[in-house]
Amino acid sequence: MCAKTGLCSRLRKFGTDRSGNFALATAAVMSALVAGGGFALNLAQVTLTRSNLSNALDAAVTSTARDLTTGKVAPDDADALVLAFLKANGSGGFTSQDRITLDRVTIDRQARTVSAVASTEIDLAFPVFNAAASRLIRVESKALYSNRKIEVAMMLDITGSMNGRKLRDLQTAAGNVVDTFLGGQNATDPRVRLAIVPYADAVNTGVLAPVVHVETEFATGEPPALDDAKIVSAGLRGSRRLPDGSRRPDSCATERKGAQQFSDASPRKAMVNRDYRLAFCPSAALEPLTADVSRLKATIGAFRASGYTAGHIGIQWSWYMLSRKWADVLPAGSRPLAHNANKVGKFAILMTDGEFNTAFAGVARGGATKGGQAGRSRNHAERLCQEMKKQGIEIFTVGFQLRQRNAKQVMRACASPDRGSIRHYFEAASGQELDAAFQEIAGNIERLAIIK
Repeated sequence: MCAKTGLCSRLRKFGTDRSGNFALATAAVMSALVAGGGFALNLAQVTLTRSNLSNALDAAVTSTARDLTTGKVAPDDADALVLAFLKANGSGGFTSQDRITLDRVTIDRQARTVSAVASTEIDLAFPVFNAAASRLIRVESKALYSNRKIEVAMMLDITGSMNGRKLRDLQTAAGNVVDTFLGGQNATDPRVRLAIVPYADAVNTGVLAPVVHVETEFATGEPPALDDAKIVSAGLRGSRRLPDGSRRPDSCATERKGAQQFSDASPRKAMVNRDYRLAFCPSAALEPLTADVSRLKATIGAFRASGYTAGHIGIQWSWYMLSRKWADVLPAGSRPLAHNANKVGKFAILMTDGEFNTAFAGVARGGATKGGQAGRSRNHAERLCQEMKKQGIEIFTVGFQLRQRNAKQVMRACASPDRGSIRHYFEAASGQELDAAFQEIAGNIERLAIIK
């Protein structure tokens, strides 16, 4: 019957027919691709929203901790501050202000922490397989608040290559960061103090000139201790009288020599040298630690660009401005506090626009000190930075329009290691970028003072 009707033949033909397989396979693959694409889109939504919300909550909690630290807000007002900051910065991407909820803010007065939990709900772009059409995202954040003091020394390049627009850019950026560091604090009990150390061939020590040992051409050996020093008072060509009654060519200092070269020892143990070969003293003097904005800005405004680049001497004096060992020779309001990781944060900001190239220590009599001592100045700088970091001083460095590879290398070597998103080495190609670098460093120092 099958053979007569041809049914068997048709059944065999149908069984071997593959003409529809491609369409079926294509449909199956397309379904999988669409589903996979949907899952990927949903994952991107969730990831981006979680990241945005987490960053906003971190910033809100850190900002609130900073304001609690400075006394700008009371603990009872923390909830409102966190919420306001979160709403202002958390929207975007796949969420909006009205869908952000601050679930909880906790102030632990004993542990001195601020913690918060926030959430938001988003509509998924591609709900599949009867899954929920929305997703709840929740994040947490915590920060410390404290009465931790901050001491910052800023080493600023005023060498000849900074002349013109570059110097004006530096003065603007430095003035702005002074406002950022010192603005809004209690003037009678400042939490932050700032020192300015301008440098070129040497550092003009200003009121600290009496702690500098003036070398004669035949001086040898260790510089004398301050208590035992016989101040040179005659026979100095072009000398001038200083507040202590002594006479010397100027108020400048070069680097220390001898056993204390790479230390912050008190000048009562060993004075700092003023090398007899120094021919140029910058007119702008350093300003020790202070919270007086007008004094700091006056120092910055007095910058005049000239001279060579003895960067290690600037680093040395930045260290001294932060050292408790120098407290008894500094003005009362400028005395550094004793180092205490929980109560005092010490930071240095080192800035240059070129390669360190001038040195005196270790240069033989008759040897060139200006411009041709790049290797010596660089080695001394890196050693000083290493010793500062051993003492817990955190170092940020800024290269302003740097072109020399060696200059970049020494600034990288001096910078402290990065911590997460907190970076320590910066390069700035313009005045605007220099300003931004200083502002980021100020923000990083505040963050480190809170989280440490």
